[in-house]
Amino acid sequence: MIKRRDWFKYVFSSILGLLTFVGKPSIIAAQAINKEAQKRNQARLLTQIGEKYLNEGRASEALESWKSATKIYRQLGYEEGITGSLINQNLALQALRLNRFACNTLLQALKLNIDTEICAILPQKSTESTIKLLIAAIDKQKHLPVYLFAWHNLGDVLRLIGKLDESKVVLAKTLSIAQQTSSVDPNEILLSLANTEEAIYKHARNKYYEVEEADFKNEIVDLIQQQALKSLELYQQVNQVSANYPVTQLKSQLHHLSLLIDFDKCLTAELNSGNPKLVEIRNQIQQQIQPSINRVLKNSSTFSQLSAIQLVYAKLNFATSLSQIPDQQLRSLAIEYGQSALQTAKSTSNQRIKSYSLGTLGKLQPEKSEAYFVKALSLAQSIQAEDIAYQWQQQLGNLYNKQGRAKEALTMYKSAIDNLAQIRDSMLSSNVDIQFFFQEEVEPVYRDYMKLLLKDSNPNLKEVIQTNERLQTAQLENFLKCGKLDLISLHEIPDLNLAYGIINIIDLDDTIEVILKVKDRSLYHYSVEANLVKENVNDLLWSLQDQKLAIIDVEQILLPSQALYEKLIAPMASYLPASGTLIFILDKYFQSIPMGILYDGKNYLLEHYSIAATLGSRIRSPKPLSKKRFTALIAALSKPSPSLLDRNAPKGVRSLPKAFEEVKDVQSQTQSSLTLLDEKFTSLRLEQEINKNNFPIVHISTHGQFSSDPLKTVLLAYDQVINIREFDKLLKGKVQTDADAIELLVLSACQTAKGNKRSALGMAGVAAQAGARTTIATLWLVDADSTALLMEEFYKELKNGIPKAEALRLAQLTLMKNPKYAHHYYWAPFLLVGSWL
Repeated sequence: MIKRRDWFKYVFSSILGLLTFVGKPSIIAAQAINKEAQKRNQARLLTQIGEKYLNEGRASEALESWKSATKIYRQLGYEEGITGSLINQNLALQALRLNRFACNTLLQALKLNIDTEICAILPQKSTESTIKLLIAAIDKQKHLPVYLFAWHNLGDVLRLIGKLDESKVVLAKTLSIAQQTSSVDPNEILLSLANTEEAIYKHARNKYYEVEEADFKNEIVDLIQQQALKSLELYQQVNQVSANYPVTQLKSQLHHLSLLIDFDKCLTAELNSGNPKLVEIRNQIQQQIQPSINRVLKNSSTFSQLSAIQLVYAKLNFATSLSQIPDQQLRSLAIEYGQSALQTAKSTSNQRIKSYSLGTLGKLQPEKSEAYFVKALSLAQSIQAEDIAYQWQQQLGNLYNKQGRAKEALTMYKSAIDNLAQIRDSMLSSNVDIQFFFQEEVEPVYRDYMKLLLKDSNPNLKEVIQTNERLQTAQLENFLKCGKLDLISLHEIPDLNLAYGIINIIDLDDTIEVILKVKDRSLYHYSVEANLVKENVNDLLWSLQDQKLAIIDVEQILLPSQALYEKLIAPMASYLPASGTLIFILDKYFQSIPMGILYDGKNYLLEHYSIAATLGSRIRSPKPLSKKRFTALIAALSKPSPSLLDRNAPKGVRSLPKAFEEVKDVQSQTQSSLTLLDEKFTSLRLEQEINKNNFPIVHISTHGQFSSDPLKTVLLAYDQVINIREFDKLLKGKVQTDADAIELLVLSACQTAKGNKRSALGMAGVAAQAGARTTIATLWLVDADSTALLMEEFYKELKNGIPKAEALRLAQLTLMKNPKYAHHYYWAPFLLVGSWL
């Protein structure tokens, strides 16, 4: 759906009754009788010029004009003028998609400290503390119209940077104040509040498609329904109360229609997955769609009251909505609105809206799509708009691929991927409207490109590996909702100092592609039909994630393990070294399989090789743990804690009384250590100790869970649950260089949420957020006695200078050879992510 921006509704071309008139600056100048009046007139003229520039799509020039106006008002000491000009600057920054800068500019307008981290994309302060700060600031400030405009803008910008709870509170509070005064129209604020509620709905909807676990999906379905209905109700309120404000009414009607259609699609997807309880609500939503269309058509004359840019986005929005309804008349109407939007766009000098119009028409008219997309792409490239260029490149790639024009399709897919990388690396990545619906909009570009590369008789395997690497890294960044991660590629490491093989296992829907890279950098590739592999993967995961794993018949695990070995490993066995380390780069559901468990009929892979996993083959620079740096921070919970009751804590977990023994074993194996046990193991104390001291080893023995939902990928401190996105604050509070990184992070007593097939994503996320070079964790909750024995053996080997992956392998073999712990349940769940040295 095309996103519309209502940049112009707040432009302060008049401040506190000081009116300016388009086309009459000379009259104002002639009336100036002194220097101060001349400066005020000059500032008002600059304000007017900035508005003109913004209407023409020249946001950078508008920003400079309004900066000049702000400077004059500062010289005059005119506070209302300063505030108004700063609000205008924020509009230009929004138009440039620099929303965080827009947010900070509004903080200046409201005389708030820009160091409060209100505008931080990844906040160091909790949402609750930020909300309290914002409420106190609103209450404290005079409720002048200019400040209410600023608060309204701030609510909108907070939504754009993803701070939805904060946006909702600011807008609700501002609306309440506006409703008590006659100087500010509350209808636009109510519309903004509805937009924020809709954004919360969309966030939940996107999360629904990313989360794998059935229990967690059910929770999200409830939130989706609640938020959609709340947003629809608010849009209906705006429609009813804004009868005398047709532009506001039209905006609410367009949002209402697009939300109805989107919600209907979401309900249909859930119904198709086997949830019959939603039939009635879906029927109710579908019955509202045609009346919603009729309201827009009845109000269609109002389109002409919009500025050119607003009109284009509004018509494209309506056209996109109409095109999603299976009705030929509505599809024809959609094309009419798309063509009308294009004609308006052509009357401006704004290349961005021209590109959007052409690209939208390309989607609406498949028979003419190539010409439209080519023109749209050319315009986007002319203004370096990577965030829209990649969309037309993807569309052209798909088109050329269907037409059998492989070379042209490859060029387009490669360019789209390059643009996506630029977007993620740039300031644009801080914008929620550039945080893509990953699985539907971004991931297919990478996978389609790899599929096409591999169709060649002599495929560029290096390019396939690098593309997979970029996809896996983008997935991790999307999972964490962070910026660019500080990781390097395995292929950039000149000498790994080990006999090794790097094994890429890539799922391309119909086939599983296996690419092996050996020490001399030779590449070997083969494909397996996906249906020959996926059933065995599912069988194996079903057993490994069963709560009764400890008593499952070993044959139930051996059969799929051997089948996977034969399909994935055996064809390349002759190219593998006799021993050493195998580094796996695993895709999708392979990430939840401990690869050492694969069985050749006589031995497990673990019996021949130490094994490490990386995500997208990107890690911190690998290096051994120095014997001189055997200092550890140990944290553990051995008794019941308040965090066990948290809604995001793993279900049904109990205290770990034997964690105390594990602590003593680790203490005995390290040169020196600091232990935080039970009540001393709080999130604050852990943060303080990490920041105060440089611990190469951090060993945490507590319940943890890896989930496809980041909020449920957690560790339990005594006082609270710590989710993965808080690790950046908790374990990387001080700036870490490669020299003072956490060398080894051990997470004992963790488990994978039932149904999660991508556990390594959570583990790699923890490692990235913690800044750890190597992370060791368990895929399921293991017996306390066997874990204590394994950790004792692991640290003994590590002290003897054995590399981490090999030390873990030897410790696992110790358990495997012990008849008491020979079952997979005891030795198999330990996974090493990152540096194996």
